[in-house]
Amino acid sequence: MYAIAALAALAQETRLDIFRLLVETGAEGMPAGLIGEKLGLPSATLSFHLNQLKHAQLVKFRRESRSLIYSAEYAVMNDLLGYLTENCCQGDAAACGLPACEPATVKKEERHEAPARARLRR
Repeated sequence: MYAIAALAALAQETRLDIFRLLVETGAEGMPAGLIGEKLGLPSATLSFHLNQLKHAQLVKFRRESRSLIYSAEYAVMNDLLGYLTENCCQGDAAACGLPACEPATVKKEERHEAPARARLRR
């Protein structure tokens, strides 16, 4: 099942940081070199983690001249969120009033963790 591969890929901190950065970046994506620069990752390490995310179908890339531009696969992300929440509150998310059952309605200030680019790598 795709959910297992996606969750396994996101269970690693560096890959989660990369994916969150790409989600924040938007559909236009970001060059691989800039991803590595923003997260302080050497190119070999970045390449390994991007390949894992591609294998899980969480990211895609396109070539522009000599650069590879990576972007999040929003349809896969939304399918995964839907899969994780489809039976929330016995299938009646509106009745339980839990924001976790409606991920699109969670406000940014309600998040409890730092954005990927705010974390420091050493």
